Amino acid sequence: MNNQNIIVYRFNLLYQILKELEDDINFKIIEVSDEKALTSQIKNLTNYLIITKKQILKFNNQFVLSQLPIKVFKMIEKLNIELLKHQFVEQSQFIINDYIIDINAREMSSKNVHLKLTEKEVNTIIYLSKANKPISINELQTNVWDYYSDIETHTVETHIYRLRKKISKNFLDDNFIISKNNGYQIK
Repeated sequence: MNNQNIIVYRFNLLYQILKELEDDINFKIIEVSDEKALTSQIKNLTNYLIITKKQILKFNNQFVLSQLPIKVFKMIEKLNIELLKHQFVEQSQFIINDYIIDINAREMSSKNVHLKLTEKEVNTIIYLSKANKPISINELQTNVWDYYSDIETHTVETHIYRLRKKISKNFLDDNFIISKNNGYQIK
């Protein structure tokens, strides 16, 4: 089953061409002729791209075909690129409790408050969020910092202390990362 959906909006001739090629181009082709039907259609889809002749202001994930004629294979290549871009953006965001972590922008946000993070801070938050148990300092050193030494270091503790302070200051949340006897955990 195809999980890439191409919605052709008010462009019947293009729909007919793509529908004939549907099995060969590995897209599910859907025709929509009005905004109400378009809204209804995209509610049930996750990986989609809307092809239009003109930009529709209310909708995301659009590919505007304004320069015609275009070779079919060139258009299919562009559609694939656009779908990959949208998929990349969707996969770059993690939702943890009331927060959105944007890996690409290295940003944490909640209720229109944004906090810039370092790459290590993002990696730490993502690593902690995937675990359902407290993570030890040694495990964080190994898996986030790539630090494989038995020598005592306070790098992890210092970074987590600063990260907790930033989150507390920006979001007034002192309990996002909690400290336990056996490590750190996202509550």
